[in-house]
Amino acid sequence: MRTFSQYFSDLFGGIRSLLTGLSVTWKELWTKKVTQQYPENRATLVISDRFRAELTMPHDENNEHACTACGICEMNCPNGTIQVISKIIETEDGKKKKELDRYVFDLGMCTFCNLCVLTCPSDAIKFTNQFENATFTRKKLVKQLNHEGSKLRAKNVSPTFNS
Repeated sequence: MRTFSQYFSDLFGGIRSLLTGLSVTWKELWTKKVTQQYPENRATLVISDRFRAELTMPHDENNEHACTACGICEMNCPNGTIQVISKIIETEDGKKKKELDRYVFDLGMCTFCNLCVLTCPSDAIKFTNQFENATFTRKKLVKQLNHEGSKLRAKNVSPTFNS
């Protein structure tokens, strides 16, 4: 007798579970859809300000940047995405000074952790919302961020960390 009552109890429990699932499906059928039709909606697409897609080094109108080639961003990058290549130059008064030669960033290896931006003492790099980076080869994902012939910005940069 126990098995007969157990059978009907399980049967009605299964039917109740099925009806619950069907009611959820029926409600979802009539809700407004949130699927974005990319790339057709490119003009109206809104991306969050917190979204990190591509590392850039802002330059001003005089082709100057704020990078001092200290290498802190390179040291804090967990997977070696950044290479800061510097050179030693001699100033007019005979002192030797380190200057940025090339700032190489591999977008294909970046995990977008933002550690490089947070630890940069001169706020020389930042992430943008430019997310369309599809290429046919990985070589095109390796970018040099400093422009050709760009120089250090003349402002006084303090070596403190951002918190």
